[in-house]
This record gives sequence, structure tokens and C-alpha cells, in this order.
Amino acid sequence: MSLGLLPEHEQHILDEIERSLRRDRRLNRLLRGRRARRGPDPKRFAARVARCDPRGRTVALLTVVSVALMVTGLVTSAPWAIWTFAVLWPVVVFLGFRLLSRWSGSGGPPEGS
Repeated sequence: MSLGLLPEHEQHILDEIERSLRRDRRLNRLLRGRRARRGPDPKRFAARVARCDPRGRTVALLTVVSVALMVTGLVTSAPWAIWTFAVLWPVVVFLGFRLLSRWSGSGGPPEGS
């Protein structure tokens, strides 16, 4: 792939790099496996949500942070606290639901969660 714009020794180095990249099977497999996507993939997002497996400590910590934000928003009427609570609360509810759903399927909370 000579363009004639590079000095001969630099073109030789570039050609050698291109030859070694063409011989790399792993790189070829990775590049062939990539598909062009135009936007978010709803199936992939649904699969990631389905794999969500929160821990009890995580849900408890997020609940405490949410309550603190709610109290801060009520006392100070700070828009940042109200909006942060509004964004965080649905996540906490979802994770809590997933956690309780997992616990109810296994008979209760596991030790250490």
C-alpha cells in the first residue's frame, strides 16, 4: 500500500507492520466479529438488566444515601438534592426488588450479604 508520500525506510516499516497485522489471526477474528450498530441495542440492554445481581450491602447503602438526599431536599429545597434523589430512588427500588426476588427464590438472605 505504497502512497509515495513517505521516505523509503518509513514506507518499509509501515509495510512490515501491515504484513504482521494481516497475519494476526486473533486480530482478524476480533475485527470480523464486530458489527456496526447504529444505536442502543434493546436486546443487549435487557440481557444486562436480567443479569443484575445486587448485594444486600449495596442496596442498604443506596437506600441510606437516598433517604439522606430526600431529607436534604425537604429541609433545604436544594434542586440538586431533589433531582439526585429523583434519579437514584427508582434505581434503589429496582435493585431492592431484584434482591428480594432473589432472596425469596432461595429461601432467605444468604449469610454475609
